[in-house]
Amino acid sequence: MKKIFLLIAIFISSVFAEVDGHLDIVKKGMVLPKVGISIASDSLEKDTLSKIKKALTDDFNVSGHFEVANISSVSAYDSLPDILGLSNQGVNLFVNLSAKKDGNGNYTLMTKLYDINSRALVLEKNYTTSLEERFVFLAHKAAISINDHFKAPSISWMDRFVVFSVYEGPAKADIMIGDYTLTYKKRVVSGGLNIFPKWADKEQKTIYYTSYNYKKPTLVKLNIYNRSKDVIMDSDGMLACSDVNADGTKLLVTASPTGQPDVFLYDTRTRAKKQITTYSGIDVGGQFVENDSKIVFVSDRLGNPNIFAQTIGSSGVERLVFHSNNNSSVTSSGNNVIFSSKDASNELGKSFNLYLISTKSDSLKRLTSSGVNQFPKFSTDGQSVLFIKTDGTSSVGIIRLEHNKSFLFPLAGKRIQSIDW
Repeated sequence: MKKIFLLIAIFISSVFAEVDGHLDIVKKGMVLPKVGISIASDSLEKDTLSKIKKALTDDFNVSGHFEVANISSVSAYDSLPDILGLSNQGVNLFVNLSAKKDGNGNYTLMTKLYDINSRALVLEKNYTTSLEERFVFLAHKAAISINDHFKAPSISWMDRFVVFSVYEGPAKADIMIGDYTLTYKKRVVSGGLNIFPKWADKEQKTIYYTSYNYKKPTLVKLNIYNRSKDVIMDSDGMLACSDVNADGTKLLVTASPTGQPDVFLYDTRTRAKKQITTYSGIDVGGQFVENDSKIVFVSDRLGNPNIFAQTIGSSGVERLVFHSNNNSSVTSSGNNVIFSSKDASNELGKSFNLYLISTKSDSLKRLTSSGVNQFPKFSTDGQSVLFIKTDGTSSVGIIRLEHNKSFLFPLAGKRIQSIDW
């Protein structure tokens, strides 16, 4: 047990660094605890458990805190695993999985975690869902619990929904929720054109989205559980909620009441709307930075889309990005900003790549290297990034900033319009 905690402690101390308030992405050789995952030989729920095992393997890999070993060791759920055999394979941790269903349809995942070095059961937990189709969230919860047991940096974001809009045909797009791997998906808005979904609260009970099913583009707030709706505003031309502040009291909305889109600040308590940008061209996609005192946004005021910053209440605008002449989407977390940039053809084949900068420094770090990578979104802790990679169809990408690694989860046969975490 002490050895495992030491491995985790070494790992934590080696991967986190911050310079001038900017996330420092590092590549270092790390010794990670090797974990084996097995389905109990006496389990009767092997079909769903096989899917849970795969999901748990993905979670461990994405976390960057464990190395998953390919093992063949199998034991009954209430029996000790083959300690000697696992030790000879270099395995440090062993997770045994089982499951049961009750008469009401509740599905329970049962997990036991063994420390092979100390020959001891160190964690036993069960996880239950009323809908077996949401099994992947049981895997996410198990990964989070095991990760937390060793006090590794949090991966609690794995248990959150993503919300995304999917094109279904000409002038048709539905809104869906799912887990970050898109293993679980559920349609929550259908019929007509529904785009730019955005979570309205931390609890992920309500969303904002733009509906083109009214006389004008209309910003709607929807409770995805009780289906209650509230029309926030409408506008000619473009309309979208691009950011919601931490307590949900302020929105940044792109609207075009006079023909050209600008960024507006909307107060959810008073329903008052205040215009922030006043450029005669295109200003879109505002994001809060620096404790909601400032915004970053996309504007064509230099002839091509680029990223600018503006203090709320001030008319002064500063150019934030000096890389490329086509920077088309932006997201923020604290002082950190990620934007999507169309690289020059002689460098990277006209691909769109993601770059990380800070409002407090001049540093620039490239996060992707090829393909069309757009619509980045930070996780709640600012340590991971969700994005859309498009190559005919769409995939959801996850970048683990502290590990400089990325992972792709495809949405077969579909194209994602936009996404939020």
